[in-house]
Amino acid sequence: MLIAAAPAHAARIENLNKPGTESYYAFVEKAVGAKSQPKTSAKTVGNLRRKTGEGTDDLVLVIARTTDRKGRVWLKARLPIRPNGTTGWVQRRALSELQPVNSWIKVSTKTYRLSVIKKGKRVFSASVGVGQPQWPTPKGQFYIRAKLTNFGDAFYGPLAYVTSATSPTLTDWPGGGIVGIHGTSLPGLIPGQISHGCVRVKNADILKIDKLVEVGTPITIT
Repeated sequence: MLIAAAPAHAARIENLNKPGTESYYAFVEKAVGAKSQPKTSAKTVGNLRRKTGEGTDDLVLVIARTTDRKGRVWLKARLPIRPNGTTGWVQRRALSELQPVNSWIKVSTKTYRLSVIKKGKRVFSASVGVGQPQWPTPKGQFYIRAKLTNFGDAFYGPLAYVTSATSPTLTDWPGGGIVGIHGTSLPGLIPGQISHGCVRVKNADILKIDKLVEVGTPITIT
């Protein structure tokens, strides 16, 4: 008589996605392909690189963790690639140590408001400008990928955050239409639908935000 083998137990997946309380990001230590599942034979959904197009150290927002049958630790991350919302699994050795972050940026394209949540509480809110109807600001879950300053161009204000989001329409722009959160030389246009997809913030407000958030901070745009 044949006896059926006991079904293998699925690996436990630990949720690390807790925006505004404790989230984690990690720098890319090794250029690798991210997988659709936590196994080497799974389909590659995107490639990680050590540097961004702006020359900064690239990073990903880590949202889950598991261990396979061979004891290898896999991390699930939000990927800064098209299409928006893509996630993938990479082995732990491809990334740096996990870096905790307790901040969270929420942007409403309906009310033109940006809020900063820190340790579970809203600590800041400001009016913003978002994309025009033909160049909408993408909605979804993203993160701050890099911080840029010293532009030599007042249009972007004193600093800009490069996010993991990309424009759904401006695919032919440099960098593939990367969406930023930045200051402005035209504060009188805020609030409203005024940009090509980026989130524009008054300069005084972007400087306040800079004291509350860091790279790796999760972003939710609704």
